[in-house]
Amino acid sequence: MTEHSKPPRAVLAPFMMGHHFGVPFHNGLQRRIILKALGRLERAERSGDIYDLPITWAQARREGIAIERSLGLRH
Repeated sequence: MTEHSKPPRAVLAPFMMGHHFGVPFHNGLQRRIILKALGRLERAERSGDIYDLPITWAQARREGIAIERSLGLRH
């Protein structure tokens, strides 16, 4: 869909719909996504540049569960 709409540049997070910045409480991942997106704005080599973040939803969710446990939000 992103390739078809041809934005000037894009960063794709392979997460479930509605979870554009990963999982709740995962501040480190959220920060990485924002910084990567801002960096791509500066460094996109050509119009239509699309960058896929090197993380999966499963990995982000596992990390999120560990964070929730450390915060006492999950058993």
